[in-house]
Amino acid sequence: MEIKTDVVIVGTGVGGLFTALNLPREKKILMITKSDVRSSDSFLAQGGICVLRDEEDYDSYFEDTMKAGHYENREESVDIMIKGSTDIIKDLVGYGVEFEKNGEEFAYTREGAHSKPRILYHEDITGKEITSKLLAQVRRLHNVTIMEYTTMIDIIEKGSQCAGIMAVTKKDDKKEELTIWAANTVLASGGIGGRYKHSTNFPHLTGDAIEISKKHGVRLDNLDYVQIHPTTLYSKKPGRRFLISESVRGEGAVLYNKDMKRFVNELLPRDVVTQAIHEQMEKDGTDYVWLSMEHIDKETIMCHFPNIYQHCLEEGYDVTKECIPVVPAQHYFMGGIWVDSDSKTSMEHLYAVGETSCNGVHGANRLASNSLLESLVFAKRAAAAISGTPSVNEYRSEKGESDHE
Repeated sequence: MEIKTDVVIVGTGVGGLFTALNLPREKKILMITKSDVRSSDSFLAQGGICVLRDEEDYDSYFEDTMKAGHYENREESVDIMIKGSTDIIKDLVGYGVEFEKNGEEFAYTREGAHSKPRILYHEDITGKEITSKLLAQVRRLHNVTIMEYTTMIDIIEKGSQCAGIMAVTKKDDKKEELTIWAANTVLASGGIGGRYKHSTNFPHLTGDAIEISKKHGVRLDNLDYVQIHPTTLYSKKPGRRFLISESVRGEGAVLYNKDMKRFVNELLPRDVVTQAIHEQMEKDGTDYVWLSMEHIDKETIMCHFPNIYQHCLEEGYDVTKECIPVVPAQHYFMGGIWVDSDSKTSMEHLYAVGETSCNGVHGANRLASNSLLESLVFAKRAAAAISGTPSVNEYRSEKGESDHE
């Protein structure tokens, strides 16, 4: 089966959705996703989304991001993300996203390696709030078609340029191969957590776009930069690990060893806290350490962290009364497909956004709650770069290629 479209977007997380929303309505857009439309890691993000609170916060925010990334960040990208944050929040509010407020003003929380509170949040399901509202907006667009249970298996390369993708779609236990011709292709297919035994990611996120790009000689960057989140709920059950948001520690939760003694500053960067936990587990001969919310009042727990409270309760732990066992697990991929400041890859007409891409914002270690913001800022820039390009008919006509229906 052959399909012709102006833009094909691989992935339906915030990166893919925001790209679609910012493209001209006359562009015909096809979005595909490997699983169901809601099974993206964007839905799982708990903590929040960073924003530049005022001009006085710029230097502090910039330094926090650079320091967390071990100063291996691309400074231009960090600057673009921070300066673009306020417009992104305005866009999200315009799409119906609701953030916690104190009266008429936004409420801010703090997470590890942040020098001050600058994180907007919606309970402990910020990713779900943002992604579900963006998805609802995309579903209203007449120029966008979404195909679920459809997996990209290759990109189409014509004269060293991307001309679309090959995919396989599954319906009623039957598989059909698709040839999708597109003037521009956007890879927004998430991270690599499915390759790990212990990960907070959905298991179907296995870095397919990375493998396919490598095969076609598309430039990759920092493939060894993998972030381990310090605190996931310890369990012997197989499958995805449940994240205990860093904002819990930002609100005052502490880490204890087997003797119930604190052993680390919980608000250090994630990689530092992770290393401290691993060292403590080895010293104690345990498979986990303890996280205590005793310094957080019950009302804050119930209002700010209701999802975490409920999930832990289902696992047999009442976080208002007892400690919970936590262990580090794979969480985020800072490397990926190299892109420039407009999310363009090294192959013409091929773009990458979100965790699939590497624009250098995060350096060697991502600062907490920068992921949603980074995805949105650079998805919007990808859409702007694509907006002025020809439609698929004009593009293929320019190349002197035959038309496909």
